[in-house]
Amino acid sequence: MATKETTAELTRKLGLAAAVALSVGTTVGSGIFSSIGSVAGAAGSAVLVIMSFLVGGLINIPANLVYAELATAYPEDGGQYIYFKKAGSRPLAFLCGWISFWATDPPSISIMALAIANYLAFLTGFSGIVVKLVAVAMVLLFMLVHLRSVEAGGKFQAFVTAFKILPFALLIGIGLFYIKGDMISAPAIAGAPLGFLALLAGVSATTWSFDGMAAVCYMSGEIKEPHKNMPRALIISVLVVSALYVLLSTVVTGLLPMDILAKSTAPVAEAAGKIPMIGGAAGTLTALMAIVVIIGSLSSCIMFQPRIEYAMAKDGLFFKAFAKVHPKWETPYFSILVQCAVAIVLIFASSLNDLLGYFTLVALLKNFLTFGTLLVLRKKSQGYAPTWKAPLGQVMALIAMGVTATLIYSTFLWAPIPGLVCACVAVATGLPVYYYWSKKNRVAAA
Repeated sequence: MATKETTAELTRKLGLAAAVALSVGTTVGSGIFSSIGSVAGAAGSAVLVIMSFLVGGLINIPANLVYAELATAYPEDGGQYIYFKKAGSRPLAFLCGWISFWATDPPSISIMALAIANYLAFLTGFSGIVVKLVAVAMVLLFMLVHLRSVEAGGKFQAFVTAFKILPFALLIGIGLFYIKGDMISAPAIAGAPLGFLALLAGVSATTWSFDGMAAVCYMSGEIKEPHKNMPRALIISVLVVSALYVLLSTVVTGLLPMDILAKSTAPVAEAAGKIPMIGGAAGTLTALMAIVVIIGSLSSCIMFQPRIEYAMAKDGLFFKAFAKVHPKWETPYFSILVQCAVAIVLIFASSLNDLLGYFTLVALLKNFLTFGTLLVLRKKSQGYAPTWKAPLGQVMALIAMGVTATLIYSTFLWAPIPGLVCACVAVATGLPVYYYWSKKNRVAAA
C-alpha cells in the first residue's frame, strides 16, 4: 500500500535567486584562497595570472551553455544521471550516481565541515576531538535547514551566498586603492614559461576554482519556470564567478610581488596584510572569510547532492527508501539523512582528501561524457525538445569536452595509478549492482 511518503513529489519552489545561489555558492569555495598562488607559480607574471582567471571563466561558458540546454530539455532532479539515462545509457547513468554516493558527495561534505572546524580552531584555539565534534555539528545544522523546507533552504542559500561574496567585495573594493601598477606590469619570475605556454599553464591551474556551477542542475525539478531560470542562472553564475576571480587576482597580484605570491600557501591573507587598515589582522580576517565561504559551499552540497539518489531510487536503481519525500516538508528527507550520516562517519576517518583526490579522474570522465550526451541527444528525432538551445550547441559541447579532456590528461599524469584503480573499483562494484536492480525491476514488472 502506498504511503504519503512514497506518493509525495518534490515541487517547484525555488526561484532564480536560489538557483544562482546554488551555482555560485557551490563554486566559490575554499580553493580560491590558495589557488591564486598555484596560478602564479604556473603563469609566472601578474598579467598572465589575471588573464588566466579571465580565460578560465570564458572557457567555462560553453560547459554552462550545454548544461542549460540539457536542464531545459529535462527539468527534473538528478542532473548528470538524468542526462545519461535520456541519452540511452542507463548503466552509465547508474554508475554516475553510484560513484557520487560512495566516493565524492559524502566525502566532500566531510572535508568542508572539517575545514570550517579547523578555521574556527585557528580563531579559538580548540583542538583534537573538539574539531571533529564541531564539524559534526556543522553537518547536523545544515542538514536540519535543508530537511525542513526546500523553500527556506533556498532562501538561506541565497542569503549565505550573498554574505560570502561580501567579504570578497570589501577586500577588492579596499585593495584596489592600494595596488601597485608596477607589480602588475613586472616581468615574469625567473624560470617561468613564457607566452602562450605560460597562459595555458595558468588557465589549467584555475580550473578547479570554477568547478561546481552545474550543481543547480541536480535540482532542476524544483526550480520555478526552468525554461527561463535555468539558462539565466547558469549564465549569470559563470559571469559573477569570473568577475569575482579576475578582480580578486588583480588585487592580490597588485599587492604581492610575484616571487612571494608563487610560493605562498595563503596568498589572500598575505595580500590583505599589505593593506594598511587591515595589517596584522589579516590572518583573522581571512579565517573569518574562509568560514563564511565554506559554509555556503557546505550548505549547497547538503541541499543538492541527495537529489541524485532520489532520482535513481524513483527509477528503481537505488534503495527505494531514497525516493521518499516528506509529506509535510516536501524534501527527499531520507536521502538527505543518509548522505549526512555517511559524511559524519567519514569525519572520523582519515585521508579524506586522498580519497576525494583519487576519484578526481572518474569525476572528470563523468563530466566529459555528460557534455557528449548533448551530441547524442541532438541526433534524436523524437523525445528531445529543450525549451532553450545553446547557440552553436555542438561546438559548445566539443569545446567543453576538449577543456575537460585536457584536465583528464593532466590529472592522469598527476595520479595515474590511483585514478585507474578507482575507476576499476567503481565499475567492478557498480555494474553488478546495476544489473541486479535491473533484473529485480523486470521481475517486479512481469
